[in-house]
Amino acid sequence: MNQDPRHQRRVRRMQHVFALTFDVTNQTDYLNQLKNRKEQQYLQSLLDKLTEIDAKIAQVATERPLSETNKLDLAILRSIVFEAMVEETPPKVLIDEAVELAKEFGSESSPKFVNGVLGKILINQEC
Repeated sequence: MNQDPRHQRRVRRMQHVFALTFDVTNQTDYLNQLKNRKEQQYLQSLLDKLTEIDAKIAQVATERPLSETNKLDLAILRSIVFEAMVEETPPKVLIDEAVELAKEFGSESSPKFVNGVLGKILINQEC
């Protein structure tokens, strides 16, 4: 298990995004339960940009609609695309991290899918 604090932060954020995927009616309650105020604000900002993030993903992941995309893969993609939008992390670092998350938490096909989608978004386009 990767003990890097940045990796652990990305794991937590991905898990929060994953949880919020299932309980869209109580997003405010969910965020209010988080003890870390910065994390609350970060996730709220992500939710505010969710339509834009999903549009970027849908534009390159044309083989299946987002509604049919594995929810964990989608949470990884959403959290990494948002990080690319708001932080100055090099795209290759974000892609490597996303692939690691997909290997750690996703299905057998998750790393390849996540790598392909993020490669198209982060390397070929500007976030």
